[in-house]
Amino acid sequence: MLLLLLGIIFLHLAALVLLFVSTIVSVWTTGESTTSDLWTNCTTASGCIPASTGEWIQSVQAVMILSIIFSCLSLFLFFCQLFTLQKGGRFFLTGTFQILASLFVMSGAIIYTVMSPEWVPEGNSFGYSYILAWVAFPLALISGLIYVILRKRE
Repeated sequence: MLLLLLGIIFLHLAALVLLFVSTIVSVWTTGESTTSDLWTNCTTASGCIPASTGEWIQSVQAVMILSIIFSCLSLFLFFCQLFTLQKGGRFFLTGTFQILASLFVMSGAIIYTVMSPEWVPEGNSFGYSYILAWVAFPLALISGLIYVILRKRE
């Protein structure tokens, strides 16, 4: 049982780290002389400028931050429920928050995928932060589903 709990916590922390890195690091799109993320557009010639103020980029920023918040809350709730939940109880609240976090990161990545051709210069490709956001989605979803299925034992 201890190994199962450690595995679940490791999976949750891995998803949380990927969410933090994908939201903070400035490589959602990359080109020969430019990088772009949710917050800034950087070029080697003119430096960094703030990201567009369009509604879609603000939506992506909001859902990525919400995914981090919900994932952190889910981890906190897991530890609280681990010590307060009665024997045989399920971690529904923890699982729900983690599943919501995964849906938020998926929504942000989908919005960015659909809307970035209007904003990103031609010839740029998606960077590793974008890919990490897509990797965080199934990890958070699997983690949330495991929480829903998991029962507390003595």
